[in-house]
Amino acid sequence: MLNRRKILQGFATGIGATLGSTLSHQPVLANTGSGTSFNRIIFFMQNQGFDPKTCIPTGTKNDGSLMGAKLPEPISPLEPFKEKLHIINGLHGSHTSPSHSAFFGALGGYRGGDGVPPAGATIDHVLSQALPETLLPHLCIGMDSIENMRSKPTLATLSASGPGQPIFMHSNPNHLYQMLYGGISSGEIRRHHEARSKLFEKVEALAIAKGDAIPKSEVRRYQQYVGGFREVNDLRNRLGTVSEHLREFAPEVDSRYSHPEFETDWHDALLDLGISALKAGITNTLTVGSGRGEIFGAWKGLGIDQQGHNLGHMAQPGNPIWIKIRQYNCRMLARIIEELENCPEGSGSMMDHTLIIYTSNNADKQHTTGANWPVMLLGNLGGIFRTGRFTQLDGKRPINALYATLLEAAGKGCTRFNMDEKLAKKFDSGTGHLKELLA
Repeated sequence: MLNRRKILQGFATGIGATLGSTLSHQPVLANTGSGTSFNRIIFFMQNQGFDPKTCIPTGTKNDGSLMGAKLPEPISPLEPFKEKLHIINGLHGSHTSPSHSAFFGALGGYRGGDGVPPAGATIDHVLSQALPETLLPHLCIGMDSIENMRSKPTLATLSASGPGQPIFMHSNPNHLYQMLYGGISSGEIRRHHEARSKLFEKVEALAIAKGDAIPKSEVRRYQQYVGGFREVNDLRNRLGTVSEHLREFAPEVDSRYSHPEFETDWHDALLDLGISALKAGITNTLTVGSGRGEIFGAWKGLGIDQQGHNLGHMAQPGNPIWIKIRQYNCRMLARIIEELENCPEGSGSMMDHTLIIYTSNNADKQHTTGANWPVMLLGNLGGIFRTGRFTQLDGKRPINALYATLLEAAGKGCTRFNMDEKLAKKFDSGTGHLKELLA
């Protein structure tokens, strides 16, 4: 059973790990008029694998245009955005040990496992540091069954800011709304926000005052808790300085928050909050974990009774259950695109300066060797990426090469991402970025 002390510790360390030392000392919103072609990035990770047959058009085997092809039924909601889409098949993640999930290894490009701490910073966090500075450089949201989201409102399995430094996903939209917009709310939400703020301030003060009395062996862990509460309070104050700006972007709070009929109500509310944070310029990097990087997850709101581990034992191609889940994902992707396209930025829209990466933390299926790791990209970042295409690779380049390509596009090119020469000799046939993806 969760007790009050554990909840406070989890919240403090979760926020602290999310924010780390990356918050700027002055309130900063995303610089939307800088002229840079890369302002924000979104990772959408679906658990249980991403079977290539659910995304590659029938008869497509070689590199070429998608314009004359019909997208498979599971990703059909992306048909109107086909010119922005690049489907990539043939990357691998054999070195990440992704059998039930690669966990942190999926975005880290290193060996992962259940309960295994992150070996290094994941690509989403690294990119958040390379992009224009914001109040909250990296926001992670996690979607699961309603029971899991209530009992574990924060969970860390996918993103990390460094070795042993997980970043927590927010899974309760009420908590996330209070964190982002509680200062500009009224009524019950405002009262909850103020009560939580006073509590965290008191806990921080007490923690600092009592810190000298703890055993030396606990000092580091204790400092993480203190840092977590300090960051919570600091973020609240910084958001307060831009409250008038935030009013324009705060989503409407409706019954989905307080009385969700299904977990998909919370999924949709979490997505609303993630999009609003991007549009408001609070963050430049959004990571969405559908299934939260584990083997669970539920979609009863789609009329699907099965949930959790059993879903991974079902073949995905032609499966009506997985068609519903994948189409739901793609409708979410379409919604992100539409929202960002409707927001002017520079000489175009926010979508012109955004890249979305859709894949799985589980390569192609639940029980996998990671020999094939399909990926979809949406957006061209002002012409940097090739779009409207399908690319078939030979299976000798790892997902690390994709991450090196993202860094190349962000102006932070590297020879390898999270892979030393010894590991590369066994798992990578090349070096640097994937030239096939760039214009």
